[in-house]
Amino acid sequence: MSSADHASHANRAASPQFADGRFHNVVPRPPTGVRKMLRIIADALWNKPADAVPAVAPAVRPLTARQLARAPDRSLYRLGHSTVLVKLRGGWWITDPVFAQRASPLQWIGPKRFHAPPIALADLPPLRGVILSHDHFDHLDRATVLRLAKTAGVFLTPLGVGDRLIGWGVDPAKVRQFDWWQGTCIDGVRFVATPAQHFSGRGLLDGDKTLWASWTILDEAGDGDTLRLFFSGDTGYFAGFAEIGRRFGPFDVTLLETGAYDANWPHVHMQPEQTVQAHLDLRGRWLLPIHNGTFDLALHPWTEPFERVSALAAQRGVALSTPRMGERVDLRAPAATAPWWREADAAEPFSTDLTEQESAP
Repeated sequence: MSSADHASHANRAASPQFADGRFHNVVPRPPTGVRKMLRIIADALWNKPADAVPAVAPAVRPLTARQLARAPDRSLYRLGHSTVLVKLRGGWWITDPVFAQRASPLQWIGPKRFHAPPIALADLPPLRGVILSHDHFDHLDRATVLRLAKTAGVFLTPLGVGDRLIGWGVDPAKVRQFDWWQGTCIDGVRFVATPAQHFSGRGLLDGDKTLWASWTILDEAGDGDTLRLFFSGDTGYFAGFAEIGRRFGPFDVTLLETGAYDANWPHVHMQPEQTVQAHLDLRGRWLLPIHNGTFDLALHPWTEPFERVSALAAQRGVALSTPRMGERVDLRAPAATAPWWREADAAEPFSTDLTEQESAP
């Protein structure tokens, strides 16, 4: 075992979240049980609503390398699901990058993209860093990570997730792993791995062997102009949001999961009502829902997360931004956006051959 491996195992063993060989939530997740799991699988196979997947691909706003080169600091672009590209201090950062056709270990079966990414993977600017929340397939895409590893400066991960990257061949010098409430400062931007209520694993035997996390991102300008962002990753609702809000809020923008929820798994994904409450707990100014509009991962209609969170935000006086994939958000002054998911007539079919897309001029 190398010195790096020793350090990784020591950090894992020292974590308050780690016991009996696995990571744990602050509030234990109830066991699913065989009968309930079989019912969930049966519903996923035979009881999905017809509109769980859009009839045609939602229109995206195409991005070019030239556009990104001219983008000012504190620009944000949703690329799909929980993949967000943001520019801070002249450097580009990306969260949970997934450019694969499917959120699955196999590219011939599993949840398929509703839309092409707004920009090809090959056209992304050199990244200052990659921010990862956990190791599920809809958040950690091996092929994408290995492409980005050639040019990205650093990978920020929860404990154990960085070990996966190193095992895949990512340079260990680029990988930094953190427990909850730990972090680092890079180019004047502070990153803190904060708690989440979820789980991890990519196979039958590795459940909860790696940690999951949300991220607090603080662009601390010397003149006191601090931008505060929160990225939830995947999480159920829990008291930790209020604690994060107390420590690091108020947040200018909260990027909170709003999608792939169901009454059968309330401990790992939030209902829209809980998303809005989490935003309030965090003392957020603008709510930007993520984890929706790209993959079919639950039993609700694909537009339902947008409709429910929009109605709830209006009821509770929450400023909401729901940008189209590829649409720029000015983090200095976010703005309300049009309900693009209703514009079915504006959508056009797209090629799901990502290899072909990346080679296009």
